[in-house]
Amino acid sequence: MFLMPSLYEPCGLTQMYSLRYGTLPVVRAVGGLRDTVVDPDDGKGVGTGFRFERFEADGLAGAVRRAAAVFRDRAAWSAMMRAAMSQDFSWERSAGAYLDVFRRAVAARRGSGRA
Repeated sequence: MFLMPSLYEPCGLTQMYSLRYGTLPVVRAVGGLRDTVVDPDDGKGVGTGFRFERFEADGLAGAVRRAAAVFRDRAAWSAMMRAAMSQDFSWERSAGAYLDVFRRAVAARRGSGRA
């Protein structure tokens, strides 16, 4: 596990390194940490780490307890590790997403009759 109980985190690369190497992160749900770490309790399939909301010791401790419970289930932990390591945070993916937004904006502008 990788613990990152940040008060503020506008982006963060460290949790991405953690995800890439299968060291499941335990993070405070703030900024880029919220965006890049999927908690298994979110209902979005297999999680990639564990998040907590409040910047308090109890919040971190609760997330660590949840992580430890999953760690005891080797199949579930391995599935989370695989999900974490398979995420794509590359510039290729990001650039493709930006290009898609640009194309939709151009199409919408053309559809509105503006040049």
